[in-house]
Amino acid sequence: MTFRTRFAPSPTGPLHLGHAYSAILAHDMARAAQGQFLLRIEDIDRDRAKPEWEALIFEDLSWLGLTWDEPPIRQSDRRDSYEAALDALWARGLLYPCSCTRRDIAEALTAPQEGSAPPIGPDGPVYPGTCRNRPRKGPRPRDAHLRLDMGAALAAIGPTAPRFTETGPDHAGTIFTAPENYLGGIGDIVLARRDFGTSYHLSVVLDDAAQHITDVTRGADLFEATRIHALLQRLLDLPTPSYHHHRLIRDETGKRLAKRDDARAIRLYRAEGVTPEDIRRRIGL
Repeated sequence: MTFRTRFAPSPTGPLHLGHAYSAILAHDMARAAQGQFLLRIEDIDRDRAKPEWEALIFEDLSWLGLTWDEPPIRQSDRRDSYEAALDALWARGLLYPCSCTRRDIAEALTAPQEGSAPPIGPDGPVYPGTCRNRPRKGPRPRDAHLRLDMGAALAAIGPTAPRFTETGPDHAGTIFTAPENYLGGIGDIVLARRDFGTSYHLSVVLDDAAQHITDVTRGADLFEATRIHALLQRLLDLPTPSYHHHRLIRDETGKRLAKRDDARAIRLYRAEGVTPEDIRRRIGL
């Protein structure tokens, strides 16, 4: 099987050194394996995604010397796929509408157990199930968030725990997640947002399958979310790639870089006369 990996930036700001590390590492791994490196533009956030940021992504990656082996795909062109998956999950009774705000969830989690911190999952505080008993019949609602009923999802996949293969530096091996950890440590995650029409978790597993990705290369901050992705792949009968969660590039204080860290934006290094080889040295590649 041909090694296929991808870099999947969001066009919501300039690429920084952390993006450079992830993109170059994925590109180098693909070339070393005589495989393929693909590009995906994750632009489901239509309010923040801008054409000028997308254009800068292409400029920065080309300046770094990276090439991709197929035309890039955009999530904004794949809404029909997300809608079809949501319809299928809704028809199986695995989704329910939720109207809770973040404040509602915080109050529900803290009120009955004062003094103890609520459990935190890959998406933040684990949802307490406030809306779980809302009706699930009729057409899939478009005016509410849709949550995955985690208990029903686990029942649907049967007794074999979801698993994935990890090749990164911190968790190499086969990773299993017990049902109790899904229920207590992850909970009923949002799979469709009223404003986006989908969610990162749903779109990423569908997009990786559509691009025939065999090896996902991404930051260690997404390791825990991969437990969700392995479950969704089982529910949707999609292949589970291997995963490589790499180290994060941090600033002098140890804080992970974000797009607001414009001082480390690749475009500024380019303007200062820094070379792609200099960038590789700065990020340890």
